Amino acid sequence: MSHPTAADVLTARDRVMQVARRTPLRHSAALSQRVGVPVHLKLETEQHTGSFKLRGATNKLLALGPAERQRGVVAMSSGNHGRAVAHVTRELGVPATVCVSARVPPGKRQAIAALGAEVVIAGPDLDDADVAARRLVAEEGRTWVSPFDDPAIIAGQGTIGLEIAEDLPKVATVVVPVSGGGMISGVALGLAATGANARVVGVSMERGPALYESLRAGRIVEAEEQDTLADALAGGMGAENHHTMALVSELVAELLLVDEAEIGRAMAWCHEVEGLVVEGGGAVGIAALLTGKVRPEGPCAVVVSGGNVAPETLQLVLDEHRDGVWA
Repeated sequence: MSHPTAADVLTARDRVMQVARRTPLRHSAALSQRVGVPVHLKLETEQHTGSFKLRGATNKLLALGPAERQRGVVAMSSGNHGRAVAHVTRELGVPATVCVSARVPPGKRQAIAALGAEVVIAGPDLDDADVAARRLVAEEGRTWVSPFDDPAIIAGQGTIGLEIAEDLPKVATVVVPVSGGGMISGVALGLAATGANARVVGVSMERGPALYESLRAGRIVEAEEQDTLADALAGGMGAENHHTMALVSELVAELLLVDEAEIGRAMAWCHEVEGLVVEGGGAVGIAALLTGKVRPEGPCAVVVSGGNVAPETLQLVLDEHRDGVWA
């Protein structure tokens, strides 16, 4: 199975824009002053479903043939992918089942169900949800919609890279949250499609960074799933990986990790300084800038990948970090 290419990202744009929206790239004066180069925030929080996942799901589902749609689709999700799949399948009139783990926040599960998809809580961890989803595919002949390791998903997410390069032609550093690697692979391909010569840096959380550990080991590693503010980045790599590990190894300059306190401070910074509601997984790139773990060269774009955080979780974070957010 061949990897997606920069040309695939260009092709994906027309499909993606039928459902998703072009999100703003907003200059952050505060972050720019702090790190010493212009910093811009790519606000995927403003997508219809509150996260970047709508792009990949749209590209994948619109590319399916009539028979594949008629069988119904199955996804496994930590929340945002499932919500995106439910949104698109409702528009298309396609039945959808989303398998999640008990760790997925109730608000994210409810948002999926409210869009008409069946939600199955398959076990304590996302690996259990993955097994349950693939069982439905095998036993009932449904169509699998991967959260990250699929050429159409990767190409759809890559439209973020196209938009960044078009809105910031001299971009030198692009910082991207990382879970299974679908978004960062796509963003790197999208940048390449425009001829942008940007350094791509990925950021994940310390608690269970499956792709980070797998790349270090040179094979798929079952990272222990733990509770984290960056729940959108949780979950393993699955039993096999066809695309993202190879693409990230080839296209991404660096992967790094941030801890829970750093993620919390970044969420508080987003709220108090930027005026944004950002979930933990969406704030990891900003956390890397605030801590100096990423030292960007030239103009920098940071993908703020999602804003689907429970109000009570955000309030706890603000209560804990408000006083130290500018430290």
